[in-house]
Amino acid sequence: MKTIIINIAEIIQIEDTPKELVRGTDMRKINTLKDAYLEIENDLIKSYGKMTDFNTSNKMYENIIDANNGMIFPTFCDSHTHLVFSHYREEEFVDRINGLSYEEIHQRGGGILNSAKKLQKTSEETLYKQALKKIDKAINLGTGAMEIKSGYGLNFEAEIKMLRVIKKLKDNNSIKIKSTFLGAHAIPQEYKKNKAKYIDIIIEEMLPLIAKEKLADYIDVFCEKNYFSVNDTVKIIKAATKYNIQAKTHVNQFNILGGVKASIDNGARSVDHLENMSEEDYISLTNSKCMATILPTCSFFLGIKYSPVKEMIKKNIPIALASDFNPGSSPSLNMSFVSSLGCIKLKMSSEEVINATTINGAYAMGIEKEYGSICVGKKANFFITKPMKNYSYFHYSFGENLIDKVFINGKIKSS
Repeated sequence: MKTIIINIAEIIQIEDTPKELVRGTDMRKINTLKDAYLEIENDLIKSYGKMTDFNTSNKMYENIIDANNGMIFPTFCDSHTHLVFSHYREEEFVDRINGLSYEEIHQRGGGILNSAKKLQKTSEETLYKQALKKIDKAINLGTGAMEIKSGYGLNFEAEIKMLRVIKKLKDNNSIKIKSTFLGAHAIPQEYKKNKAKYIDIIIEEMLPLIAKEKLADYIDVFCEKNYFSVNDTVKIIKAATKYNIQAKTHVNQFNILGGVKASIDNGARSVDHLENMSEEDYISLTNSKCMATILPTCSFFLGIKYSPVKEMIKKNIPIALASDFNPGSSPSLNMSFVSSLGCIKLKMSSEEVINATTINGAYAMGIEKEYGSICVGKKANFFITKPMKNYSYFHYSFGENLIDKVFINGKIKSS
């Protein structure tokens, strides 16, 4: 089936030759085309060009859609979410308003442990139905690909349950989904005094079944004080490597432990959070193809420091922005707001933000050959905006819904 979209004010993030990722000062550059049309065949982008070159009498299209002077952006590639959970944690939001820190809440049995307790009691079918609604919301907000982590199970049965839910979502959803096993998200209460035993369960019991059932594309570890050490992180990553499962790690959210270098040395695709950085961390990232994934809504929601993104870009490090959607520290799937925070709080340019939420997010998930830009042969995943003066308005007007239509695999997503 052929579809043509006409009267596009500007197509954003076009590529003639697909890029793997964008880094450093190159992140300030994007290619666009004004006064354009875009042609789709089945689920792929077939061509694009100037409206002056389009023959309006052409009858070969099943669908002709008028963009009404809106802009086209590739859909967001959200490379860090914790989308499968059973309950939100608004009561902890109130605790934080009353002065408790994220870490103090965790020490009282809240946080991740609270989510795990509730998820363990929730059926696979309920988790699946809840997740479908969240994904539908994400698509309406302009997301066309996402990574989803486990990590709210924290025992054998519940972690496998989560990963099976994610696999079902992958198999029955229109958007691209990548799955990450995050059994090492926190130390379960029953193993507080025997963390080594829980790590053995992850490595000796969970990983073999996960590999057998092909339940995970990636492995993740929360490398942080009172969670998992650098040595723990390396041990778990190396165990996953034996099953050809690559790492994407949580590092440097509150403390610098050496997890960035250890993750990169052991083949990590991305290192995520990075609110705190050392000179060694900068050097390790500069000399690698590992993506630095920044999660500004987490900093916004928890009131913690923002990642030093401008310094990273100056040092030629590639940056992705993601939502970190989860019930405790970032209960929002709105990648438009993530984009605005990139400009407002991280001091990124609109061009840097566009690269960070599209092609670099795609790279962080290993899907850059099919997603992340408007390119002939890539998936027809994009959204049409309401009319705007320029693309910077999209990031400037953070409280306004500027997305008019979302296309996934060449089809309009109905609200």
